[in-house]
Amino acid sequence: MVSKTRITIINVAIIVILFTANVVLSDDTIPIPADRAQLDKWFNTNVGPFEKRKATLDHALVTAEAHAEVIKVMQDGSGEFKTITDAINSIPSGNTKRVIIHIGAGNYHEKIKIESTKPFVTLYGTPESMPNITYGGTAKQYGTIESATLIVEGDYFVAANVIISNSAPRPDGKTGGAQAVALRASGDKSTFYNCQFFGFQDTICDDRHNHFFKDCLIQGTVDYIFGSGRSLYLKNELRSLGATGPTVIVAQAKHSETDDTLYSFVHCDITGTGHDTFLARSWLGQSKVVFAYSTMTDVLNPKAWNNDLHPEYEKTVYFGEYKNTGPGANTKGRAPFTKQLTEAEVKPFITLGMIQASKWLLPPPKI
Repeated sequence: MVSKTRITIINVAIIVILFTANVVLSDDTIPIPADRAQLDKWFNTNVGPFEKRKATLDHALVTAEAHAEVIKVMQDGSGEFKTITDAINSIPSGNTKRVIIHIGAGNYHEKIKIESTKPFVTLYGTPESMPNITYGGTAKQYGTIESATLIVEGDYFVAANVIISNSAPRPDGKTGGAQAVALRASGDKSTFYNCQFFGFQDTICDDRHNHFFKDCLIQGTVDYIFGSGRSLYLKNELRSLGATGPTVIVAQAKHSETDDTLYSFVHCDITGTGHDTFLARSWLGQSKVVFAYSTMTDVLNPKAWNNDLHPEYEKTVYFGEYKNTGPGANTKGRAPFTKQLTEAEVKPFITLGMIQASKWLLPPPKI
């Protein structure tokens, strides 16, 4: 005779099996494939749609996505708003639902700040006619990090198919305060799909927390990706505008050995002009940057990494490379403090677990 307790256990097990059969788990531990042709398949497998991942995502995110709304910004007056600023101002402080701001084509001369009290905001443009958000703020006017055309302090932000640019002139190396940021990403769990970022010095301030960039173009001259974020850059073009002097892609600020910050660039394309670009400089003594599976043109200086005139930093920085290709990937002549990583050493930097993506990363939005 089967006991009631055993029957109850069997019934619970059946319910659990039926429930989990419809749940798609995002596996943070599966490494990004070495073959770029397999990248889309890998991404679609591990970053499944919202409806199938509700059980694994952050509760606040599930609530927000379940009550999503779309508002339109159209310069011709056919939407609810004509400016992005007005659309953002319409979002209440303490927002708890996904607000997708669908932006029509055109140039939007606006300086935008999304406060920390406004999470779950999406800026969405049509891929065929991407809107350009542009402003000419400089460090002299605002201070470096406040000069950004777009400042994002709210969590769970998403941008897709949007151009973000700073129109300030290229620094001449003599005039002070010429740094000009296009984007400052300060909120946690932010995502950028198929966006373009244009500037010169300090184009992107990847300020702090977890971020994900995919299929983006990032252009600049000196330190055009800088800050203390923990970010994964997947299949982006990093375009250096050189030819008039040294250029530097990354200045990563890791303040101490225990700081949980780093930048990982996987399957990225290093392009541009000139032949004197450095992958990164040791802004602080604990800087941590990795390039893996990336294609590097001869725009790179053979040393590739710079101690920023601090030879003592060479013992403490973490500058790693793994299976990069192209003329710029030749390790002959590399700075002696470069780490040529093993398969085991690189794995933590080429998985979505690096940014705990299973809890918050969703596929690109569609409208």
